[in-house]
Amino acid sequence: MSLTIWQFSTRFRKHAFGWRSQVPIQRIKEALTEIRKVARTDPILAAQGAVLFLEKISPSLEHVDSSSGAIGSTVNHAITTLVPIISQAIVSTKERQSWLERLWKALQNDNMPYIEYLGDFWGELCVTPEIAFYWSDQLIETVIMAWTDKETGHGFFKGTTACLSALLSAQRYQELLTLLEKAPFKWWYDRHWGVKALVALGKLEETLQYAENSKGLNEPRAEIAKTCEDILLSLELVEEAYKTYALEAHQCMTHLNTFRAIAKKYPDKSALVILQDLIKSQPGSEGKWFATAKTAQFFDLAIELISHHPADPKTLTRAAKDFSEKNPPFAIASGMASLHWIIEGYGYEISNMDIITAYSAILKATEISGQSIATMKTKIDELLSGEKPNTQLVKKALMPYLKEGEL
Repeated sequence: MSLTIWQFSTRFRKHAFGWRSQVPIQRIKEALTEIRKVARTDPILAAQGAVLFLEKISPSLEHVDSSSGAIGSTVNHAITTLVPIISQAIVSTKERQSWLERLWKALQNDNMPYIEYLGDFWGELCVTPEIAFYWSDQLIETVIMAWTDKETGHGFFKGTTACLSALLSAQRYQELLTLLEKAPFKWWYDRHWGVKALVALGKLEETLQYAENSKGLNEPRAEIAKTCEDILLSLELVEEAYKTYALEAHQCMTHLNTFRAIAKKYPDKSALVILQDLIKSQPGSEGKWFATAKTAQFFDLAIELISHHPADPKTLTRAAKDFSEKNPPFAIASGMASLHWIIEGYGYEISNMDIITAYSAILKATEISGQSIATMKTKIDELLSGEKPNTQLVKKALMPYLKEGEL
């Protein structure tokens, strides 16, 4: 096969890119598009192109600034996209071994490294247990030597993950577990292969204990919890899985996404109970769950939270504005809580406009609900009667409106 048939081939020369990551990210996307297009009509040719791409990618990126993580994520995505194309191509054992030899060389020459993630898929790339058995034999002694280096305590071998993956695919489960016992320290990214081996052996209870024993100071506790949760769910122990692991396994970047992830995982569980359990799991942060309760339309719970626990005044003011017509009682409670917590000294860079906006939303909701404006202003006056950190700030902002009886 001529290499020139691939457009991406000339673009991924050694040191082809400078330090900026935008151009190489775009070139990687274009290469994936080109390979996937070929895969629709010629799977073997596409697999050959995928191997060629993985050979070329790391040397071409050696000068690229990877500090943002963007280029690394793009390469990892490319690997997960191309591995199935390579493994699903129907070729002879000789041809597949040739591909693996080339990929192995690329993995060993991966200096930055960019394609080390490829080792996770080595067993899949082997396709057959026989080829995986061969690679296991090729790598296992080096792994043992690296892990038992008496001079440094342990060594490093780029093929460690590839070896573990190959052992799993070769169905050498007990050898894999025995090898992991030789590791110089417990590391989840090695031990999760042991979890997979125990699952394959059908020893689910042992798997659970093995995963639990993998926890350490710097281990990904959420990932371990997710693994344990899946084991319990496979045993149909839903309630135990929820109580023991769900809250830790599904932590997301926001409170709302965490709630949604757990609710999706446990559709038969009451969403209100899930949210209440999440709130209880984070004492001292109850007010931060206000927006989640609001979005889930648990308005009584949301009001209860901000009545007893600090919350961001600006978030409360937005809720008061948004619900002044749709749900006036909730809007009034949110607006009053906003003023209360501003007076108590909470909030970041609170301006007069923030205070006036909350006040305006309260009066609008009061009017829509048919309540007395005068009575509501009296309640606001009562809020301002004490000597709190920001009492004078709020008084100064609202006094003209409270005196004139207008907004």
